[in-house]
Amino acid sequence: MKIPLLVPEFREFLAQNKTQELKEFCETSSPALVADFLSALEPNEAWAALQCVSPQVAAEIFTYLEPDLQKELVERLSRDQLARLFSDMSADDRVDLFKSLPEDRREMILPAMAQAEREDIRRLSSFPEGTAGSVMTSDYATLPADISAAEAINRLRREAPDRETIYYAYVVDEKRRLVGFVSLKDLILASPEAKIEKIMHRDVVSACVNDDQEDAARKIQKYDLIALPVTSPEGVLMGIITHDDALDIITQEQTEDMEKLMAITGSHETGIYLHMSVLEHFRNRVGWVVVLAILGLVSGYIVQRYEGLILQFGLLATFMPMLTDTGGNTGSQSATLVVRALALREVSTRDALKIVWKEFRVSLSLALVLALVAFGRVAFLARNCIPAGYSLWTVGLAISTALGLQVVTATLLGALLPLAVASLGHDPAVVASPALTTIVDITGLFIYFATVKCFLWP
Repeated sequence: MKIPLLVPEFREFLAQNKTQELKEFCETSSPALVADFLSALEPNEAWAALQCVSPQVAAEIFTYLEPDLQKELVERLSRDQLARLFSDMSADDRVDLFKSLPEDRREMILPAMAQAEREDIRRLSSFPEGTAGSVMTSDYATLPADISAAEAINRLRREAPDRETIYYAYVVDEKRRLVGFVSLKDLILASPEAKIEKIMHRDVVSACVNDDQEDAARKIQKYDLIALPVTSPEGVLMGIITHDDALDIITQEQTEDMEKLMAITGSHETGIYLHMSVLEHFRNRVGWVVVLAILGLVSGYIVQRYEGLILQFGLLATFMPMLTDTGGNTGSQSATLVVRALALREVSTRDALKIVWKEFRVSLSLALVLALVAFGRVAFLARNCIPAGYSLWTVGLAISTALGLQVVTATLLGALLPLAVASLGHDPAVVASPALTTIVDITGLFIYFATVKCFLWP
């Protein structure tokens, strides 16, 4: 959230070169708040403000800047300035920024950095996007098992300035394999002479570097962890994922699911709506819209095929909006619940029969209620629209039966389509809304006219 009323004062400090006031404000305020101020300034003004504070504070504020401003600042900085900025950033933020740089800037910056930082960037950026390894940080604290609690506290005190969190310290053996962990609370409450191996927790919840990042974030959420250790397949400690990164991952995954539910393609990043061009938005939306529009022609063909039935029973046309809306709504409800349950690992494709049986029972109840609504609509509002030779009861029963069948089939399709897509190894969210609605419209119109024809055209 920007606070534009104070931006002129901020600019005045810059114009009058009041570096002490700027430094005091930036170092005593939240980095996120300072970043909001700087994001309202021109890039050269923002960089001038960052130069008034210590490199460590500047690096922390920089990580909160809007992506566009970060990109502009990076393009303006010299190699040495960029190298210094990278050196003072936390390991995970440093890698994220490195990945966003053009290839030529990456090649330029690496030789200017210390070897340890250079190797850390290469190692962390080598993991595929979407894995636990791609979002972990190397800023974690480790302890050997054979030292005392007092020695561990002294060691953590020395390492604290260079670590993202020290609340958890991970116990490793001589090959850096993870064997346990201790919390800062454990160390404080333990006897100073107690050995780490005696007080450490051996049942460590961890993730493998190749695990999906969402699975890792869900573990942090499930077990209420501040950080989650990430290991190699051999059990060697590689890094940690902190709770703030887990929040970002879950937010990103929810954004991705939401956009896929609406048939929107693209990168599914958060906070980029205003930063994306109209052409990018167009490309992300046009594919599915065109495909579904073409599929919608099938619905038109079905209506055309039963044109004679509609001409004889004009009342049928008045129920078509209710039919398509009800089918789309019940199908989307079912699909949303199933997709959400799959995403949270509450169910899997192995539970398909249980899910279908449950949704079938729900759909029967919904069908009964909605069929009664449709019959009531015919009985009380369409008495004068019944053609000669047909009873109100027959027409009402035909329409309400067709609507009831549509509700049942739409609900079952809403449950089965995501399960089928998930069983093929794809994201079930892609069939959960617009695609499902189009399919339900096609099947619903066919069921509607076929059922009514059986009742009225024997």
